[in-house]
Amino acid sequence: MRHPDHTHDGIRLKNGNVLLICKKPLPEDIVPKVSGGRPGTEYDNGKMIGDYLVEVTIDGKLVWEWRAWEHLDPVKDGITAVQDDRDVWSLANGLSEMPDGNILLSFRNISTVVMINQQTGAIYWRLGAPPLSGQHAPYMLANGNVLLFDNGPHRLDATFPFSRVLEIDPATKEIVWKFQEAIPSNFFSPRISNARRLPNGNTLIDEGWFGRFFEVTPEGDVVWEYVNPYFGGPPKAQSNAVFRVYRYTAEEIARAQAAT
Repeated sequence: MRHPDHTHDGIRLKNGNVLLICKKPLPEDIVPKVSGGRPGTEYDNGKMIGDYLVEVTIDGKLVWEWRAWEHLDPVKDGITAVQDDRDVWSLANGLSEMPDGNILLSFRNISTVVMINQQTGAIYWRLGAPPLSGQHAPYMLANGNVLLFDNGPHRLDATFPFSRVLEIDPATKEIVWKFQEAIPSNFFSPRISNARRLPNGNTLIDEGWFGRFFEVTPEGDVVWEYVNPYFGGPPKAQSNAVFRVYRYTAEEIARAQAAT
């Protein structure tokens, strides 16, 4: 599946269709209303990029479209970090389908996660900054809580950056579990990254900026660790960064191989 505006994430829905994060220029009348960021850092003489979702069939037929700028407030949902550029407003970076068919969507630049009613398009739940800061990859656990990687490059409730993994109860918006280093700055990935809850109750974490994957118990003890040994990029800017990681069982791998 290819789409000229596709960026950051795309998922296969339970109905067999594909849901994609896409981007295109914001309507010109909205740009001056967007709060936050460094003035004058818009691209191409004052333009900004906005996010939209498209649901398409596997043969490319458009089924549903959702435009972020029609549901976000450019003032209240402003760019969180004062030092960020204003070339992109909300920057959707991760989405997932919840058990009820509604959509969980993360916006990095405004440090906000929302739940979207797939039938009406309405945002009916949200969590912003604080506690979130530039987060990635939210998804709903079997217990109904939301797990995400909270990158933390510009926290509003702390004086320095650090990352953590959060499990959040949507009903109360309380953090019910987290992984965070005792010295917070020892765990930090300013961009990318994700976390997945494993069948054994542990959590697999991708500290993506540094290509480090590790598994922690509910008590926060590291029981497995791997650092990506493969580097790429320009000679003086080599990187082993990894966008996301997932763990697959032998049965899942066998099913995938049988389907090819």
